[in-house]
Amino acid sequence: MRVDKSQSGRPYAGRSAAEKPSYGGKRPTGKPQSERQSERAPRSSRKSQESSQEREEYTWVLDYLPYGKSVDGAAAYQKKPLVQAVGDKKFTLMELVPKNGVIPQIQSRVYIGSGNRDEIDHVKQRIGYSDLTTGANLELPFILEACVRYQETRFVKFFNEAHSITTRLHMLDLLPGIGKKLMWSIIDERKKGDFKSFQDIRERIPSLHDPAKVLAHRIEDELKDDFIKYRLFTAPPRRQ
Repeated sequence: MRVDKSQSGRPYAGRSAAEKPSYGGKRPTGKPQSERQSERAPRSSRKSQESSQEREEYTWVLDYLPYGKSVDGAAAYQKKPLVQAVGDKKFTLMELVPKNGVIPQIQSRVYIGSGNRDEIDHVKQRIGYSDLTTGANLELPFILEACVRYQETRFVKFFNEAHSITTRLHMLDLLPGIGKKLMWSIIDERKKGDFKSFQDIRERIPSLHDPAKVLAHRIEDELKDDFIKYRLFTAPPRRQ
């Protein structure tokens, strides 16, 4: 067996000159680190883009607490006004701090996104259904229904695009009061043409009396149950 030596003095056993590495005894290490980092960057940017898409920009006021919560233990003069609200994108329940001298009206829609805000100073925290005040709890069903009607185009689209989750379960099955017979009526009717509005749904599916109310009930069910298996409209709760 012929043994040659490379420029570094290390022997090559059993290789011809044509087979010898041409990198002077140093093995290539792949792409430079800067290139590898640039390849990873789009993944993180996509993640931040997805989170920004789920971020609430508008909320509906459920309750206004001029002296904050009574359970926070602070002295009365130290307490700041607090707003409990629900977002209209993922229906996130949260507490907001209003600007000085501003009293947001219950059932009003307020802006909490980036940039100038007229009524809200900042978002204090995300809360759960059990954290709602009695007043907020009473307002929630009415505000959810108002929110659904306000975004009619979005929710009519749901009826047009709802699909099977498993071989035995359809998204429409998850709506309160919709059984298999009504589900197939909706599916068969939309094959004739997309639904245009809630009124169009009511006229073409007479047994579905109030689509907006049905959707609002489903959203409320998802907010009440942290461990519900399927979520159609809400974001999962944050685990403690």
